[in-house]
Amino acid sequence: MVSEQGQATKNVCVIGAGPSGLVAARELRKEGHTAVVLEQNHDIGGQWLYEPNVEKEDPLGKNKFLNVHSSVYDSLRIVSPREIMGFTDFPFVSKKNRDTRRFPGHKELWLYLKDFCEYFGLKEMVRFNTRVEYVGMLDYGVFGKDLKWVVKSKEKKGEKRVEEVFDAVIVATGHYSQPRLPSIKGMDAWKRKQIHSHVYRVPEPFRNEVVVIVGNSLSGQDISMEIVKVAKEVYLSAKSLEVTEGLSKVISKHRNLHLYPQIQSLHEDGRVEFEDGSCVIADTIIYCTGYSYAFPFLDTKGIVGVDDNRVGPLFEHTFPPSLAPSLSFIGIPRKLIGFPFFESQAKWIAQVLSEKRNLPSYDDMMLSIKEFYRSRELAGIPVSDTHDIANFEYCDKYADYSESPHLEEWRKQLCLSAIVNSFTNLETYRDSWDDGDDELLQQALQSPHFTQLGVQP
Repeated sequence: MVSEQGQATKNVCVIGAGPSGLVAARELRKEGHTAVVLEQNHDIGGQWLYEPNVEKEDPLGKNKFLNVHSSVYDSLRIVSPREIMGFTDFPFVSKKNRDTRRFPGHKELWLYLKDFCEYFGLKEMVRFNTRVEYVGMLDYGVFGKDLKWVVKSKEKKGEKRVEEVFDAVIVATGHYSQPRLPSIKGMDAWKRKQIHSHVYRVPEPFRNEVVVIVGNSLSGQDISMEIVKVAKEVYLSAKSLEVTEGLSKVISKHRNLHLYPQIQSLHEDGRVEFEDGSCVIADTIIYCTGYSYAFPFLDTKGIVGVDDNRVGPLFEHTFPPSLAPSLSFIGIPRKLIGFPFFESQAKWIAQVLSEKRNLPSYDDMMLSIKEFYRSRELAGIPVSDTHDIANFEYCDKYADYSESPHLEEWRKQLCLSAIVNSFTNLETYRDSWDDGDDELLQQALQSPHFTQLGVQP
């Protein structure tokens, strides 16, 4: 189809109504496309839609179709200042009678997404309680531009199944739902409680227990600091015993919190043996070991796969060259300021679909992917960390694809400041900041992001 402005218009299916799916829906509509968002839950939010009732029968999350999508625990607070997290034309400002902290809890971010959804009238585009069971290429057509997609979905609470054909599909299902587990000798035979942090919600079930927490990333640190207040002993098992000043302060503060090396083996009698030969008898093991990318509904005939947590091949983490632009992904990259990046991804995809922007040739996209993989290899970055960006320059380069705004300097500096503060004051950095941060905050509040766009939630 062609719009009145002479642009190509598509009928697009967006899978997931989290932050990336919502901003995709908005940008698609801006470009004149018709879009429907299929969401398995009863409301928008994705990861930020808190679900206290977790799956009980599969505590390690080995089932590909867990009943709960969100990994958010009750006490979780965001790790970046709210000022840097909003979409470019919808600042994440504090609201009266809500959580006004600079690092608010998860509910406040969910309410922000609700505000975003309401302001831009996105809810009418979302089909709730709908689980996508299959996405595959239609039998006719050619790869790439003219390819169409069959999407089969089912009502979550019922037997109604729907089969539809779309010009394009955008996968926006996130990457914090499929638990990634280590391989530990004796793990399957260990008789006591083992869970992944995906199903952790509150500390009370671990009262007076001896708990081993595997992994000292953000979730491992947060859960350790919370559980240590009720547990008998907490053993934080980490790859390295060299930790940040902030975590060291926490460990020295709590006599029942101990830093141990990686687990060597588990034993039926409850023993947990560590690599240094030490042992503890534990009641529970909590694996804070991250997540895997998983798209169980997606059938690309092997063209797109997940290998050691690398999704690919994807040009700029977004388009599979053989299937572009009819298939794309939003939200694959990690370790960046998410919402603005998702927005630039959404703008680019929507503009490519309307033929306002052109992608490089198949050969050029594949060459770019190979060069990117090679650069990561030379830098000593494991394949499993392919999508860990942690690079502001890349975000700015990416924004140029759709002529989106670059990240403002104050946004970058506030992000870095929060990271540095967390390294030194892990328990308190969310509730205190130095004078330099105050100056950055004033720059933020005086920027066009807050003052000239005329969009104040």
